[in-house]
Amino acid sequence: MRKTSARAPHAAGGERVLILSAGVGAGHNSAAAAVQQECAGRADIAEVQVLDVLEVSSPLYRALLGKGYFVLVEGLPWLVEWGYDMSDPPFRRRGPIDPWTRANAVPVINAIKRFRPTAIVCTHFLPAQLLAALLLRGVTHAKTAVVTTDYDFQGLWLPGAFHSLFVAREEARVELMALGLPPDRVAATGIPIAKHLDVVPSRDPNEPPMLLISAGASGSDYAVSVVRQTMHMRSAFTATIVCGRNEALRHRMEELVAPAGDRYRVLGFTEDMPQLLRQADLFVGKPGGLTASECMAAGLPMVLVNPIPGQEVRNGDYLMEQGAAVRCNTGATIGWKIDELLREPGRLQQMQAAARSVGRPGAAADVLTGLLDGPSRPLIVTRAAQKTILAESGQRVVATDLTGPSALVRLIDSAEKSTVALLQAAELDDLRKRYKTANGDLVLRRGQAHVWLGREGRRLLSALLLGDKALPVRIEE
Repeated sequence: MRKTSARAPHAAGGERVLILSAGVGAGHNSAAAAVQQECAGRADIAEVQVLDVLEVSSPLYRALLGKGYFVLVEGLPWLVEWGYDMSDPPFRRRGPIDPWTRANAVPVINAIKRFRPTAIVCTHFLPAQLLAALLLRGVTHAKTAVVTTDYDFQGLWLPGAFHSLFVAREEARVELMALGLPPDRVAATGIPIAKHLDVVPSRDPNEPPMLLISAGASGSDYAVSVVRQTMHMRSAFTATIVCGRNEALRHRMEELVAPAGDRYRVLGFTEDMPQLLRQADLFVGKPGGLTASECMAAGLPMVLVNPIPGQEVRNGDYLMEQGAAVRCNTGATIGWKIDELLREPGRLQQMQAAARSVGRPGAAADVLTGLLDGPSRPLIVTRAAQKTILAESGQRVVATDLTGPSALVRLIDSAEKSTVALLQAAELDDLRKRYKTANGDLVLRRGQAHVWLGREGRRLLSALLLGDKALPVRIEE
């Protein structure tokens, strides 16, 4: 997916925004499209391009990361959960990108060089990790944002260099603060979703509740069992079943619900989902990050079925905690559970109010504003600091409790007042030997001999200075 949109002549000389995604599921690309849509409404953006990094990689790499993931979800869900937990600690891998990923990244790097972006938004962790290496190597000086697409924060999304990190909820931001990340570089904006200004809520309180059932595109027996169980419900209701592009699944559903008359409506792929979300009273399906965000923005509570282990289970936990969802752990009780929900006076209305309180329809706008109006210099997390963050995440230690050489220290740009580096206290000693001023602050200088971390230190200094000869910084221990 490569889409480029040029703006009107008055935008010439404005920002050039590159949005990098990865087609592992639809959510990451949907978030990218939402940010692109928001770019169209800003006069300060001259051109925007969206690139799915898997589409320009090798077929084998694309198949293993894209299709391979869903093969595991269907056949070995326990392995997916194990992999999620194993990759959850931040900075588990602190070395350079592996050779295979580096080879497949060449087309992405070439695209960045051709487009010459002034700002880059990453809606998947693969390009986010790549951009961290490019910032340190000086390949790009574009402002870079990492935009997470699930409600819980997962460690793979934390790169060693970035300008802004946008998470889905405040608890994720608090988690990153506890690990030592500076508050001026992390914001809880929600997950970017598309705007639908022509859609108005149209729930009719005099009609029976409408269920919106997302059957998914896999065609699995689980989706059929969900619908079959709703046919045993005693409550009055209507249902719209969306099967996506899976025609075989659509035909199965049509045959299944035919005896129920006009109570059920079966759809394939539809562009009317925004309207359906606002017409429905209850959503039945999987809690993907984008799906859940769209439901919450529409004030639509969810009945969660068959979540993917890892991120979708955690999404569901959050929604249930907020009172905006219930979960069915077995297909045999889905009809009964929905029945109980609908029959309890006021329960559905309470869940709808909870969903509206969770919704963040303006997330895409907040992401763009936060990035473009944010610091011009990146935040660099040294490998030593990454080691500290990994260790404290495993021991559940809050960063402010750390003492000694491995404690974390921040360098603050004296002019912009933004945090530009996160390092270990032991590294600060080396900096002070070379760059300390009379008042105890530091002035990092280009071309001056330094001993800090060898080649990595030189890259860090280059990334922080950008085109300047010197950078006064303040120490925050």
